[in-house]
Amino acid sequence: MKIILTSLEGVLIIEPDIYRDNRGFFMETYNQIRYKESGINRVFVQDNLSFSMQGTLRGLHYQIKHPQAKLVQALTGEIFDVVVDIRPGSSTFGKWAGVHLSDQNRRQVLIPEGFAHGFCVLSETAHFLYKCTDFYAPHDEGGIIWSDPDIGIDWPVKDPIISKKDKQHPPLSHLLPEQLPVLE
Repeated sequence: MKIILTSLEGVLIIEPDIYRDNRGFFMETYNQIRYKESGINRVFVQDNLSFSMQGTLRGLHYQIKHPQAKLVQALTGEIFDVVVDIRPGSSTFGKWAGVHLSDQNRRQVLIPEGFAHGFCVLSETAHFLYKCTDFYAPHDEGGIIWSDPDIGIDWPVKDPIISKKDKQHPPLSHLLPEQLPVLE
């Protein structure tokens, strides 16, 4: 397993070992002992799977009082995955990082607590899996508008398909401190 650092502290790109032969391939998508040995010491309590069509953009989402770390990967298709640092007091507050995840590169991204997350689908369809360290709490979710000009994410889709809810999120600069993740 190879760990690649990003420009945002704690956000890691993971390249699992893949064993290929004439039948196909095998890979461990998660092994608590191996990940812990690599410095990823999280307990995941919920897995989520989404299916989306090309051009779909989901995000930017986070939870406030129950922040989640996530381990994400594309099972089929290709997505552009984005994380935004919204940790109060962080030196990279409001900065973003993006990475292409696909069924070809098999990469994963570890997103620590305190980051907003979103992705857009580049292939015809995509199945996207995310492991979470806390349970989803609908009353506790927050969001930032995907097109926030102060963040300036360079999304690789021009006319994305966005949910009504995601279109209504405010820009990061409009959020009050109590609307940001509470980190211990």
